[in-house]
Amino acid sequence: MSTAYEESGRTRQKARTRSELIAATRALIEGGTPSPTVEQAAERASVSRTTAYRYFPSQTALLIAAHPEITATTLLSEDPGDDPASRLDQAVERFVGLMLETEAQQRTMLRLSLEVDSNRDLPLRKGRAIGWFEDALAPLEPQLGKAEIRRLAIAIRSATGIESFVWLTDIAGLSRPKAARQMRWTAQALLAHALSDGLPR
Repeated sequence: MSTAYEESGRTRQKARTRSELIAATRALIEGGTPSPTVEQAAERASVSRTTAYRYFPSQTALLIAAHPEITATTLLSEDPGDDPASRLDQAVERFVGLMLETEAQQRTMLRLSLEVDSNRDLPLRKGRAIGWFEDALAPLEPQLGKAEIRRLAIAIRSATGIESFVWLTDIAGLSRPKAARQMRWTAQALLAHALSDGLPR
């Protein structure tokens, strides 16, 4: 979100400077600096510290801005069909793929989510993936209803996000490909169980 400073005068140049600071932050994260400071981003982007703080008054604001924004409303192909299992696997595969592409930034945001108060508007707390999974499970609405589909989507998200990925790789010791396959399998297992035995009450 733009600040008042960015919205006044020379907006194009300011937009470029903001983008350069964000790109520098992402490069630092990908290069092994898990939580870059505003000063580090400014140095990397060849921007003065004073200028950088006009865009990002805190490290938290900078890291939130550097998190990859995914505006897609669906992770399905143009013609995903009506089979819930196939649709869900397609969505989870794409979701996990996006996570792997931006793993370093995802880990930074997970770390940040554990450090700041629960009311902060962090990307991890926006529930976008839940919506993607609800979309994939939409053909089940006549059978389960919207409320149950949402409960199932939440369960699937809990087993397929960066939190689960970190546990599978860092604690369980799985390789990244194996962790990705595990999450896809778990999503299908949750779907099958929900259809055969229902969701927990």
